[in-house]
Amino acid sequence: MSFVTDKCFQAKTGEVNRDWYFVDADGKVLGRLATKLATVLMGKNKPTYTRHVDTGDFVVVTNAEKIRVTGAKAQEIEYDYYTYYPGGHKIIPFEKMMQRHPERVIEMAVRRMLPKNALGRRMLKKLKIYRGAEHPHQAQNCQPLDLTKI
Repeated sequence: MSFVTDKCFQAKTGEVNRDWYFVDADGKVLGRLATKLATVLMGKNKPTYTRHVDTGDFVVVTNAEKIRVTGAKAQEIEYDYYTYYPGGHKIIPFEKMMQRHPERVIEMAVRRMLPKNALGRRMLKKLKIYRGAEHPHQAQNCQPLDLTKI
């Protein structure tokens, strides 16, 4: 008589241990950085990943204004939104967005790589992006995140 002893692990919402990581975006390519950040926010880099539970970690990104894009994307990328007024379709080029709100550039790139539901919105709240080198999360003892191992 043989018994099957293989068990599948399912993470529970209250039992997830979340760490704080720190990433310096100075000189990093936008898309490659965004894919790594999305992976950590979802928790896909952990062996306890469960797709219907938020198993990801917190990530603090600094020097958002120093990211770069390759090729001619700096002239081609445009961000558009609608103000819900007649004629309210606004289009902002990448260069102007980098001058005004470089944090939003990274946030929008990561948001588009997360699930498009309430779980994805909760994951995005764990991403903290700052323009300069300083951030207010010193008390969390952020560990540097090695992006080459993800």
